[in-house]
Amino acid sequence: MNYSQILEIASCTDPGMVRSHNEDSIASDAANGLVVLADGMGGYNAGEVASGMATTVVTTEVQQLLAKIQPHDLDPETKSPLGPRMIREQVIKANTSIYQAAQSQPQYAGMGTTLVVCLFYDNKILVAHLGDSRLYRMRDGKFSQVTRDHSLLQEQIDSGIITAEQAKHAAHKNLVTKALGIDPSVEPEVREYDAKPGDIYLLCSDGLCDMVDDEDIGMTLSALGGNLKLAAQQLVQMANDNGGKDNVSVILVRVLRDYPAQRGVVGKVLGWLK
Repeated sequence: MNYSQILEIASCTDPGMVRSHNEDSIASDAANGLVVLADGMGGYNAGEVASGMATTVVTTEVQQLLAKIQPHDLDPETKSPLGPRMIREQVIKANTSIYQAAQSQPQYAGMGTTLVVCLFYDNKILVAHLGDSRLYRMRDGKFSQVTRDHSLLQEQIDSGIITAEQAKHAAHKNLVTKALGIDPSVEPEVREYDAKPGDIYLLCSDGLCDMVDDEDIGMTLSALGGNLKLAAQQLVQMANDNGGKDNVSVILVRVLRDYPAQRGVVGKVLGWLK
């Protein structure tokens, strides 16, 4: 199935007002219903290398798999859809690539990256993430956060040490508890959600959500949701207007219509004809 008539995608990335180069990386493949965002970390240009490797490896590997199998195909062993396993394994592959590069090249030592991957299929959105880059959803006028940060701050909120309001002003916002490329093995959080026509999904680096309150992000999507490109640019501009202390990246995805999986020979033929 070609998703380019089913999903509308817009994106924007910017170094921000303080940093000289951009360590975020974004990728989208509308035809395959795939979007990827990564926020790199590490000295010199190492963060840039890590995030670029993450988006490239995940995108390329998933594209190659989708040429042979479909995410709704059933795993012969578990009898469940292959999608979650497919994404998990490619994220792990990206982790290995980044970790090995960091180990073998001194200038890249300690580099790593956050990651959010979304794959749309069979009226669902499959989400894999690591770190504090986020996925949000606007549905029926309600704006909500889908992912939970893998961060020290989130753990402190969960354990009641600080409140969500206090967390907005915490000094250690950017200490992540999970990232890609830091350790030889990693376990991404992989979840699946139902998607509906009219949904707008926002992937963003912490350069947006650290600089702009969720309420203001939601209001901007409500006001400008009819023009995703403009909305993406406006969100980045708002982060910069508020100080732009970090690189800021956003990807917006609108679901235009239902996209049930084409099962069986007749379904596949109909899918090819669309």
